[in-house]
Amino acid sequence: MNLNRLRPSRATSRALMGLAGVAILWEASARVFDLPAYVLPSVSSILAAIVDQRTSLGNAAAMTLMEAIGGFCLGSAGGMLLAVILTMLPATRRVLLPTATALNSVPVVAYAPLILLWFGIGPESKVIMVALAVGFTVFLHALAGLDRVDQRAVDLMRSFGADRAAILWRLRVPAAIPLTAAGMRVSTVRSMIVAIVTEMLGATGGLGWTIYQAVLQIDFVQVWSAIFVASAASLIFFGTINFLEKRYVFWK
Repeated sequence: MNLNRLRPSRATSRALMGLAGVAILWEASARVFDLPAYVLPSVSSILAAIVDQRTSLGNAAAMTLMEAIGGFCLGSAGGMLLAVILTMLPATRRVLLPTATALNSVPVVAYAPLILLWFGIGPESKVIMVALAVGFTVFLHALAGLDRVDQRAVDLMRSFGADRAAILWRLRVPAAIPLTAAGMRVSTVRSMIVAIVTEMLGATGGLGWTIYQAVLQIDFVQVWSAIFVASAASLIFFGTINFLEKRYVFWK
């Protein structure tokens, strides 16, 4: 076994050292200045609350991750499909692209009351909200990737008798994969944010619902505990997609 592969990279080591430094400074400030919990609770109290509430926080994190991943997959597939349609049917771009841009110009959270009204406060509404947020980001990246091919390569394939579908799958799609994967990686954080915010507006569980209930109960340590768990879940989600991108999109 190669032990060097098990060692964290320099960037990871620096990130961990930075987090440790922030935690130490945070803990020292909370203790030295005797800050009340509603201003800034100590890191030790937050970690203790996470340990005490690990079951409920774990269940909440699992629900939020399920909603985020479900919406992420649905939005990514929809965004890529729309990009392919606009590439195969250029005439539709003049109609669909301005429409999609106009819809995305409004913050996606503004649609939350309507989505909650139409689909209820269950996980389905969160999945749809995340899909809307992720879909446009992936759509723009995929469309830009499909358009970035060299026109001379397109002309060459046409000279050999390739039709539009062959040019799409053999030339445009391979060229678009790196940019599309980057859009998906960026969308991981956005999917978690949208899922949590939508849960705060109406839900039966999840980290957003936990944060909202803790605020109502004036339990700010619990608020920070849920925030810490949400941050950890977001990092895991982002790291997984980033790992898959580096492993399978190696030619970018």
